[in-house]
Amino acid sequence: MAHTLLPGEVLAMTGQAVDRLLKLGDGDAALLYLHLLRHGSLSGLKWTQDRLQAALERLRSQGLAPAQELPPPEPPAQELPPPEYATEEVAAALADRASLFSALADEVERRLGKKLSAPDLKKLYTLYDHLALPPEVILMLVGWCIEEMERKYGPGRRPFLSQISKEGFVWARRGIDTMERAEEYIAKLTRLRGREAEVLRLLDISPRPLVEREKTYIAAWDDMGFEDEAIRMAYEKTVLKKQSMDWGYMNGILRRWHEKGLHTAAAIQAGDRDPRPVRAGGQVDRPPTADQDQRVREDMERMRRLMEEMKREEG
Repeated sequence: MAHTLLPGEVLAMTGQAVDRLLKLGDGDAALLYLHLLRHGSLSGLKWTQDRLQAALERLRSQGLAPAQELPPPEPPAQELPPPEYATEEVAAALADRASLFSALADEVERRLGKKLSAPDLKKLYTLYDHLALPPEVILMLVGWCIEEMERKYGPGRRPFLSQISKEGFVWARRGIDTMERAEEYIAKLTRLRGREAEVLRLLDISPRPLVEREKTYIAAWDDMGFEDEAIRMAYEKTVLKKQSMDWGYMNGILRRWHEKGLHTAAAIQAGDRDPRPVRAGGQVDRPPTADQDQRVREDMERMRRLMEEMKREEG
C-alpha cells in the first residue's frame, strides 16, 4: 500500500494557500510553493531561470511568494544530449511491425505535406524513443507547431522538424506526456496567446513575438485578474513616469494594486492613494513599520515559522 505521508516528513499548509494554488491551476507554481515550504529557499531547485521566474510571478500574483528577490538556486544540471541514432536504427524501427513509429512517421509526413528526410526521421525518433513521448502526444505537438507557424507566417506554412523537436524537449521538461496534459497545456497557451495580443494593443505595441520575460509578466497579470482598463491605466502611469514603456516598473504598479485588491479602473480610481514610489524592477518602497502586507503574506510567514520549528527539532 502506498504511503501518502511518511513519518517525520509531514508539512502543513493553510486552507487559504491551497485555495490560491488551486485557483492558479499551475503545476510549476504548486511545485515551487511546496519546495519553498519544505526548504525555505530555492536551494537544490534545478530549474531553468525562465521556468523559475514564471512560477515565482504566478505565486506572487496570489501573495504566496515574497516580493523581494530570492537567492538564486543552484545552476541546473546540464541536460544530457540525445543519442546519435544511426540510420540503421531508425530503419529498423520503421520496419518493426510491433512499433508504432512507422505509422507515426506516415502521419507526420501527411500533416507536414512532405517526405521526411533521414535527419528528419532521426529527430522524430528522438521524440519517440529518447523522450518516450507517446505517438498521440507527438501528433498534438506537431499540430500545435503547425498552428503556430501558420499564425505567424500565414496559411500553408509548415515548421521544420528541428522546430518541432525543440518544442518537444520543452514539453518533456514540463512533464507533458499524456493527451490530457497536452490538451490542458495547449488550451492554456491558446488562451494566453490571445491575451498577449490584447495586452500588446493596450500598451500601444504593434503585434510581434514576445520574449519570455514579457510573456511571464502578461501571464502574471492575467492570473491577478486585471481588466483591460486597469492595465491601460498602469501603462499610462508608467509612460508618464518613465517616458517610455518599462515592463518591470509597470509590473510593480500592478502588483501594488493587486495587493490592495484593486483590479478594475473604478476601484483603482477610488482606492489608489498609495504615495509610495515604485522602484525599478517592480518593487515599492515600504515604511519599515508598515503592516499593510500582513494579510497577503501570512502564508509565507507561517512557512518561515514552520521551517524554523523543523530545524530546531532536527537539531
